[in-house]
Amino acid sequence: MDTPTGPPRPDPGRRRFLGYVLAAPTLMTAAELLPARPAAADAPTAGTTPADLSAELGSAGGPSDGIPSADITELADLNDVLTLAALPTSGLITVQVNEDGTVSFALPRVEVGQGITTSTAMLIAEEMDVPLDRVRVTLADARPELLFNQLTGASNTTLSTYTPIRVAAAVARGRLLEAAATELRAAVTDLSLKAGVITGPTGRTVEIGKLAEKAASAQTRAVTADLKEPGRFTVIGTPRGRIDARDAVTGRKKFTMDLAVPDAAPTMVCRAPTLNGTVRSVANADEVRAMPGVTDVAVVSTGVAVRARTFGQCIDAVRALRVSWKPGTAEGKSDATVLKELRAAELPMGLPPLTPSVDATFTFHFRGNSALETNCAIADVRNDRAEIWSSLKAPIVAREMIAARLKLPLGAVTVHVTEGGGSFGRKLFFDAALEAAEISQKIGKPVKLMWHRADDTRQGRVHPMATSRVRIAHLGPTVLGYTQRHTSVATDLGHGFGELLTAMAAKLPVADLTFSETFFQLSQSMPYNVGVYSRLLNETDKSFNTGSMRNVYSPDVTCARELLIDQLAAKTGQDAYRFRLDRLKDARSKAVLEKVAEAGQWGRPMPDGTAQGIALHSEYHATSAVLVEIDCRPETVDRPIRDGVAGPRVTKAVCSVDVGLAVNPRGLEAQMMGCLMDGIAQTLTSSLHLRDGYFLEASWDNYFYTRQWNTPPELEIIVMPPTTDKPGGAGELGVAASMAAVACAYGRATGSMPTSFPINHATLSFTPKPTVPPVPASPADGLDHAI
Repeated sequence: MDTPTGPPRPDPGRRRFLGYVLAAPTLMTAAELLPARPAAADAPTAGTTPADLSAELGSAGGPSDGIPSADITELADLNDVLTLAALPTSGLITVQVNEDGTVSFALPRVEVGQGITTSTAMLIAEEMDVPLDRVRVTLADARPELLFNQLTGASNTTLSTYTPIRVAAAVARGRLLEAAATELRAAVTDLSLKAGVITGPTGRTVEIGKLAEKAASAQTRAVTADLKEPGRFTVIGTPRGRIDARDAVTGRKKFTMDLAVPDAAPTMVCRAPTLNGTVRSVANADEVRAMPGVTDVAVVSTGVAVRARTFGQCIDAVRALRVSWKPGTAEGKSDATVLKELRAAELPMGLPPLTPSVDATFTFHFRGNSALETNCAIADVRNDRAEIWSSLKAPIVAREMIAARLKLPLGAVTVHVTEGGGSFGRKLFFDAALEAAEISQKIGKPVKLMWHRADDTRQGRVHPMATSRVRIAHLGPTVLGYTQRHTSVATDLGHGFGELLTAMAAKLPVADLTFSETFFQLSQSMPYNVGVYSRLLNETDKSFNTGSMRNVYSPDVTCARELLIDQLAAKTGQDAYRFRLDRLKDARSKAVLEKVAEAGQWGRPMPDGTAQGIALHSEYHATSAVLVEIDCRPETVDRPIRDGVAGPRVTKAVCSVDVGLAVNPRGLEAQMMGCLMDGIAQTLTSSLHLRDGYFLEASWDNYFYTRQWNTPPELEIIVMPPTTDKPGGAGELGVAASMAAVACAYGRATGSMPTSFPINHATLSFTPKPTVPPVPASPADGLDHAI
């Protein structure tokens, strides 16, 4: 960006921000975010005490039977850290007005189905008073100059970009009005802008596209912009359909595998029978090379790559390869051996309490991300340059790592970010992009790499197995202390904050646990007054390809906590809902819990073998509560399901959510529905079975994510009215409360608290597919199962 010119910067007010009109042929604007001076009404009044301020902030939301406890997330959480890290480079993301009257914005995040292109377009449409369908949101290529400002994760996108995007759009609006004032020979204050048309006092009009060139600047200038007050919003906060919905359902939406990159041919990899095994030798490479359509066979670090004219020919070639393999990183390991390692690594709980307590240990098995789109990438690597296409949540560190692997200068590597068909944390890693780059360099040709579903399940990123030990000390109904020790197979946080420095730090032998512990503490809130409070993480065993599955640590940690809360309420003869409500620390959490209990008719009579469960989770400056009803009667649990385990069924679910300001309530509802399905899956059905160094599951037909037979026929999502003037995080918010509510309902329905998840993990309901060849044979009986 050019050095700004013009008068000294004015002092911004509460909703007045600094921004720039950039030197460009048509109008282009950016934000510079400086802290606004609080209005007098916002300053603490004389005599205000720390307790008063604490109450205003919601850290002491009302009377409680417990003892107040400190929580670091009340001061700063992971979202605060990510938002602050992104601020210094927010001025490098720009809004551009085009001569056809559209507005363009290259979003430095990735759309993977969560709806951020829609919510981003809504922010621009709001501040610029242009129709939503005239805002064009694309995804920015990897831009190392953005540093920490191109990471998609932790439900942070809307929270961190909310103000910068609005400021840039407001600057553009102001500049257009100035240009229109000259065009219409009127004062700016006499003009109105609506639906992309500026109208003067005499009724003359001019479209913003006609002003795009006139409003441009020959040099970069600092200006101020006033943002709309929430009371004037006409777009933000209104339910809107996804701007890409029609393309998605009609097949016109472009994902990585839809791109027509010249000469990029289908490519797949023959992978080891055990996790991360490597090639010792290939017995029939020449024979496979001669198969129909096959153009190349090459040994790479992850297996044997085959390139052909079609993916069907790739699969035939992979199945035909005869490979001798070296042992993998998890050779000989199974669920039982990993659980034994975890038990040995558990941190001490401290001295036994002098008062009564409730105690339990929970086990959470490996789980897969289960995104609709498998890992995939396109790579065109030449001697002096490389170009990559993939759906990436951390494209900056991907570009840096790919350049290092290829031994090319960073400037010689271009990484294009494509829209993805799901992620749930997996696309924080760029395994496919790095692998495609290596293959393309090795064979000297462009490749279109796609992982098979079996590759994704057996060799892809997984949520680590973990144990969680919880103890709640109490004296009667008064909670005196809460202790939790969470022990996990190491979660790979090697993406860092989205750039190389923190990515490398997260991988250092000592720093990795520190990084994980920091992440853990900043992402775990405690909504209840629980007295003396201690929660620690320990991680062990780096043999596995792990990652930040949706909501990361929170579903397991919250599920364990909420189950013990239920146990304590029962032990002291109190209602589980009322017990929670009386100990909540802030008004927003109380409101969502009260709302969900009311809407779900908490406490209504239910038949034996069925029950309600209720739970709450706060994170990302947001809070959610979930109430479910579950049917654990034999006729439901034992109902016949082809090639699957039926088990209990959630028959009703109500979710109440407060994210402060919901930019798109309809999108938020969809997110909560997805979170609920995740919670049901993680409690009841969804896991990976580890045996002899590999996972037995090999596709969706035996990885039991929530299916139609387990989804609730009754489902209600309640979006609470705005409680703040800014949005909180939403994409992952509902998973933890959903998982916990289902677990609590199961415990109440069966009379026995569950301690191992998912409930059906001990039942292997399928015959595992072979690992050699690694791609299972395609089914030939599809018509037999057609509905």
